[in-house]
Amino acid sequence: MRPKLYLETTIPSYLVSSPSRDLIVAAHQQITNEWWANKKDDFDIYISQFVFDESSAGDRQLASERIKIISKFPKLDITDDVKLLAGALLNSKNGYICPVICTPVELLGE
Repeated sequence: MRPKLYLETTIPSYLVSSPSRDLIVAAHQQITNEWWANKKDDFDIYISQFVFDESSAGDRQLASERIKIISKFPKLDITDDVKLLAGALLNSKNGYICPVICTPVELLGE
């Protein structure tokens, strides 16, 4: 069974953006592209309406490319139960443990 991964908007944004002249941003872009090419299939990837909405914003061409990337992933519904669980996770209530939040650098596992 593959681990589940919630993909947030930064990933598709890095994947479709022009190479940055900023060294740090360029490194993030490169690492994100490496992770996408080599490791994304190791995960069951999900998005939410938030990610879809954020990916749809901005430059039309780039937004279209971002949507193309994320459209194949199942979209998690944002229900009242989800909001309650999110609150419980953030407040460390009921014995829940917050999910691991990490970057492609950490997911590459190198």
